[in-house]
Amino acid sequence: MNILLLGSGGREHALAWKMTQSHHCDALFIAPGNAGTSEFGTNLPVSVTDFEVIKQACIEHKIGMLVVGPEEPLVKGIYDFFEADPQLQKILVVGPSAKAAQLEGSKAFSKKFMQRQNIPTAAYAEFTAANFEEGKKYIAQHGLPVVLKADGLAAGKGVVIAATHEEALKCFEEMILHKQFGDASSKVVIEEFLQGIEVSVFVLTNGSDYQIIGHAKDYKRIGEGDTGLNTGGMGCVSPVPFMDDVFMRKVEERIITPTVKGLEKEELIYHGFIFFGLMNVNGEPFVIEYNCRMGDPETEVVMPRLQTDLVALFAAMDNGTLADVNISYDERFCATVMAVSGGYPGDYEKNKIIHGLGPNNSKEVIVFHAGTKEDENKVLTNGGRVLAVSAYGNNIADAVIKSKNKLAEISFEGMYFRRDIGYEFKG
Repeated sequence: MNILLLGSGGREHALAWKMTQSHHCDALFIAPGNAGTSEFGTNLPVSVTDFEVIKQACIEHKIGMLVVGPEEPLVKGIYDFFEADPQLQKILVVGPSAKAAQLEGSKAFSKKFMQRQNIPTAAYAEFTAANFEEGKKYIAQHGLPVVLKADGLAAGKGVVIAATHEEALKCFEEMILHKQFGDASSKVVIEEFLQGIEVSVFVLTNGSDYQIIGHAKDYKRIGEGDTGLNTGGMGCVSPVPFMDDVFMRKVEERIITPTVKGLEKEELIYHGFIFFGLMNVNGEPFVIEYNCRMGDPETEVVMPRLQTDLVALFAAMDNGTLADVNISYDERFCATVMAVSGGYPGDYEKNKIIHGLGPNNSKEVIVFHAGTKEDENKVLTNGGRVLAVSAYGNNIADAVIKSKNKLAEISFEGMYFRRDIGYEFKG
């Protein structure tokens, strides 16, 4: 089968690496891809939201499966676009319908869904310009800290944890009155702050059955010791030591099963990944958010540990046999450390030459490209997060050391990475 993968980040490089290990994958095309994905298939200069050009690529390359990496094409309805077109209907699309993708596309939609399905989450209220003054009163009497979330997609930047009422009111005004995130913040969800440890669980579902394919802990802050600005993720570890059988049973019974049953009950078409962003509050799981695709950099640790054939899993999702699949994992730990451009997550420069990459053929360390491009046999930086170096180890500390040793061989102007990924699990 010929497969088209949409996206250009570290997540897509990890998915490409994994899918090409399957004997079901005859040829892989990646749109638009990066310098790393070109090792596994053919990069196509196509935007992930240009559905008409994607259609032509599918016809030209005889595509049998479309795997959607990022959220934007899902929220904009690529699943529905393929379903409605007689020339594309036979292509297996890995991703939810636009309506189901609102679980990520609208914070208010997902909170209401969780309420209807009795899924544990933080208490909340939602506000728009129409009830702006009510929102200000709500904030003024809210306990601290208070969480403000832009309702729509804001490229991972639409969440603020305000330590004071003044800060919260200022953020609320910026989002709604000054349209800080455009239409994404025309509605704002205000939530109670949950004190705990953030973790992620990943599931593949056809909307009635599901399989858990991994879990991970992401490190969002730019600075060591989890300080400084939030980023798209500076590193990740899997498996998470405290996510034992007892905790995972609670996650499955209270969160995953009710979510999938809710999708079925509400007739939300869902054939793809669900990313459960969770908070572990004294051993009790709460949902912070849903994403309708794999996370980044979580994919860069989940895929190396997943031993089950990913393309076969997609086929099982499609043909109704997902419940019968056995999921197996590499027993080792996996860590990824992200090398980023100088200045990220603020302003940064691109087109810096990356030195020291060498062949990507180690059995213990894999360099996944995130923001890179090729130019006349050179690999250049092309984003804020540039490389995710994943490594296996007998424990988290061992895996992190191997990642950092590999990063010591790589350089580009302004390169920075956190040296303390997994720090709380090293004791």
